[in-house]
Amino acid sequence: MIPFKTPQIEDRPWIADLLKNTRERGCEYNFVNLYAWSEPFHLEVAEVAGCLTARMHGAIGPCYLYPVGGDVRAAILALREDARERGLPFNMGCLTPEHIQQVEVWFPGCFAFEADRDGYDYLYDIERLATLRGKKLHGKRNHINRFLEENPDWAFEEITSDNLADCLSMDELWFRENKGYAGDDTFEEDSLALHKVITDYDKMGLDGGLIRVDGKVVAFTMVEKMGAGDTYDVHFEKAFSEIQGAYPMINREFARWVQAHYPEVRYLNREDDMGVEGLRQAKNSYYPDLMVEKSAAYLRKELS
Repeated sequence: MIPFKTPQIEDRPWIADLLKNTRERGCEYNFVNLYAWSEPFHLEVAEVAGCLTARMHGAIGPCYLYPVGGDVRAAILALREDARERGLPFNMGCLTPEHIQQVEVWFPGCFAFEADRDGYDYLYDIERLATLRGKKLHGKRNHINRFLEENPDWAFEEITSDNLADCLSMDELWFRENKGYAGDDTFEEDSLALHKVITDYDKMGLDGGLIRVDGKVVAFTMVEKMGAGDTYDVHFEKAFSEIQGAYPMINREFARWVQAHYPEVRYLNREDDMGVEGLRQAKNSYYPDLMVEKSAAYLRKELS
């Protein structure tokens, strides 16, 4: 069997090395998500034929993360054998249309594919987020103007080890106010993932920003640059909804920070909506420029 293991902080270098030359924009293909969400998804990682892959328990049950970074065909064959040895069905998750096209070339007719709409990632052009130009984003500009009128003493800061504790305190209050909104354990798992990341923040390769009003943190975001090079993945974003404009404000200000520090970045990946209607509405309200479409692959005849 393939020696899968629960990702630890010391695994970041080899995982990052396997991902650095890929063009993946899906939020599963970065160290922080693999590490922070390993417990709720029973996720374990391994290098197979020079590829990064994972065993996990997702919406489709036990499955493997589609391998990337090396000899993908050889990795798929090795994963098939691993599933056989474990007595499990061979399913893969998070396949993009490009992945599916390649699998069909290598293994024509061997898999059935099913779209996972709840797992599609929303990507936005960073220039549009930084400027909020255009009629479609008129409402976002109005919310920000209201924020500026009501909070003239606001300030934006980069997240560092000096202000991490303030973000954690803000998240604990945010969690108490929002618990139960998603109708499941989503917010609790998100809070646990955030605590895990903050514990080793300086080792995570993250960037982040926060907004203070009257000296108190009212919004923050934490992101990670992806192997695609032109994309940042937004792992965490929190704001107090009772402060009008706090969400669009942290979104805009961090987009401007990224533009100033990493001009090569074109997109912010704000990840999926998990099928939560409120999140779907919020993400669609910014009119995504790209969607990372994902599907599951189910083995229906033996590979050759």
